[in-house]
Amino acid sequence: MTLLVDRFGRRVEYLRISVTDRCNLRCLYCVPPEKVVWRHYDEILSFEEIASVVEAAAQLGVRRIRLTGGEPLLRRDLPELVREIATIPGIEEVSLTTNATRLEDLAEPLARSGLSRVNISLDTLQPDRYARFTRGGAIEPVWRGIAAAERAALLPIKLNAVVVKGLNDDELLDLARLSLERPWHVRFIERMPVGDLGGWDPELPDRGQGYLPVEAMLERLSDLRLEPTNEKSGLGPARVYRVAGALGTIGLISPISENFCSACNRLRLTCDGRLRPCLLAEREVDVREPIRRGEALGPYLQLAANLKPQVHDLAAGRQPGSRWMSQIGG
Repeated sequence: MTLLVDRFGRRVEYLRISVTDRCNLRCLYCVPPEKVVWRHYDEILSFEEIASVVEAAAQLGVRRIRLTGGEPLLRRDLPELVREIATIPGIEEVSLTTNATRLEDLAEPLARSGLSRVNISLDTLQPDRYARFTRGGAIEPVWRGIAAAERAALLPIKLNAVVVKGLNDDELLDLARLSLERPWHVRFIERMPVGDLGGWDPELPDRGQGYLPVEAMLERLSDLRLEPTNEKSGLGPARVYRVAGALGTIGLISPISENFCSACNRLRLTCDGRLRPCLLAEREVDVREPIRRGEALGPYLQLAANLKPQVHDLAAGRQPGSRWMSQIGG
């Protein structure tokens, strides 16, 4: 088998697929404050087209697929896509990143279709603050979605919190304590400036002052006496810790302060059919038109791998601004 390897010898075996750019929330760091213009339906890859990319990627050694959005649970009949991908030879795992607001009804159908596990975005535990963070969302459906994911054995459940200084950094201890009595993996992520070149809403902390490095997060978590573990966070870049006796773990992800580019093993596929070699770089490879022309996709996947930079653009002082996070898939 010919494997997908980039110019720096990094093997690509993980593909993140955005199935929609639409979302029912409008989180500060993900969706612009102004009116959002969604992609037209004819611009979005069909399930059949997505599956064709996965089949080509699997033939090149890609083993794990993550479905993202926008909010992927807004994509109609998503369990059908999960079932189709899960049966492709070579694919070992299909997982999902979601805000969980629609997970209560879909967890069981997704599990039956072959979904392995879920990552759930949860940036705060306070209902009023959740509404501010998401520009109007309600937190109660999220808790019901988490409970449904547990019942459906979509495990391990990972809770992802993007930390914004002045907005939710005072909740680090409360969020981390979720790992004490539940086998949940709580992960704190440095805020990445993707697309948000302008300001946020005027009543919120200044966007430019919102960054908090993981070392500062660790200081705020010092009362928990975190113990480093040797556990591997799947294929992810998290530094994993555990509180003594806790059922779950705590992870910290540092794309900015301590980038993990040297171990990057992924490509991203946007909902409109662009392979993105790096989240924090503007380069993209169009596969939608080659799919619709009936071309072989292997060369395009290899081209995307060849375009993976040695280190992301933020390290060179360049901020990606052509797409917001919701348009890429995170």
